[in-house]
Amino acid sequence: MLLKGQVAIVTGGGRGIGRAIAKKFATAGASVVVSARTEKEIEQVALEIQDAGCKAASVAGDVSREPDCEKIVREARNAFGAVHVLVNNAGLLGPVAPIEQVSARSWDEVMAVNLRGPFLLSRLVLPEMYARGSGAILNIVSIAAKAAFQLNGAYAASKAGLIGLTRTLAAEGARKGVRVNALSPGPVPETLMSQELGRGLAEYFQADSEKLFKQMCQGILQGRPQTADEIAAAALFLVSDHASAITGQTLNVDGGMAFY
Repeated sequence: MLLKGQVAIVTGGGRGIGRAIAKKFATAGASVVVSARTEKEIEQVALEIQDAGCKAASVAGDVSREPDCEKIVREARNAFGAVHVLVNNAGLLGPVAPIEQVSARSWDEVMAVNLRGPFLLSRLVLPEMYARGSGAILNIVSIAAKAAFQLNGAYAASKAGLIGLTRTLAAEGARKGVRVNALSPGPVPETLMSQELGRGLAEYFQADSEKLFKQMCQGILQGRPQTADEIAAAALFLVSDHASAITGQTLNVDGGMAFY
């Protein structure tokens, strides 16, 4: 079991990619702390993990708020004694609109969840990881941070910033036993965020959402979108000892959309 004896916090764990990662980590032996703003969703995920004979706890919180981040980490330690792995997956799409139509408030909301949250949580878990001489942080970014798409300026900028933060944290932690990487998914249509984006694009361009999605998939080498389970499998690899020589990297799990 790749994560036997490890404790992992997974934010945005109530559905979609976060849910898949939490369940994948649990089956790999980790004690998983599932966190998100919607308490009912994370309680359900934790229950599913427990029903499968694995260990899980749920902690509701908004990662854009410093007190909530402190609560997430504190309750993870209370439940399982330590934090070995942090997955910063919680994300906010924000407005699907050209930049001149994006309010400063909307911009700040996206940055607070997608970039400030990972900063706050990483800052809280790093001292423990440094003292122990081991740990892994995984930041979930996006193809939007690497490719030129319209109408997602705040989201793309936040995820590009998170790639920069990933590299800095990797540089600071590499000689202290801590690895920090990012994972960049392509389109995952089963997620609520992907569905929201599809509706927003269809409304803006006055086009059929299914036709737009098929056109986008034509730009993928594999010609298809990705699944949450595929993203979770890559996440498990990156935080496990199988990736012990990998840090400061952004792994594209996008079927062949981006090449850097």
